Amino acid sequence: MSETSSHERAKSKAAGRSGKTEVPLKGNRRLDAASKRKATEIERSGNMDGLKKAARRLKASRKPQKVLQVPQKDICKAVQAMKNVGVGGTVKNMSGTKRRSVPKKK
Repeated sequence: MSETSSHERAKSKAAGRSGKTEVPLKGNRRLDAASKRKATEIERSGNMDGLKKAARRLKASRKPQKVLQVPQKDICKAVQAMKNVGVGGTVKNMSGTKRRSVPKKK
């Protein structure tokens, strides 16, 4: 299934000038965007299963900074999904005006 134009736009913005989109991961998976230090995953569905899968992809990226980008109404769900998976990072809304930090589990 092809991606929406808004998802494509969000991916390229998250990657920045020097970053890449559709970065391959182990297990035949792909990360939406990655630069040298930061991994970004964009999940617009608001579905808890989708959010958990996105958090697992971020965990597999092994980058020091991990960002899960979701619509503003789904920020609380995304924070919970990242806690459940056990990955620390940042959850932010699509425009980048709001962000929540998620501490790593020890």
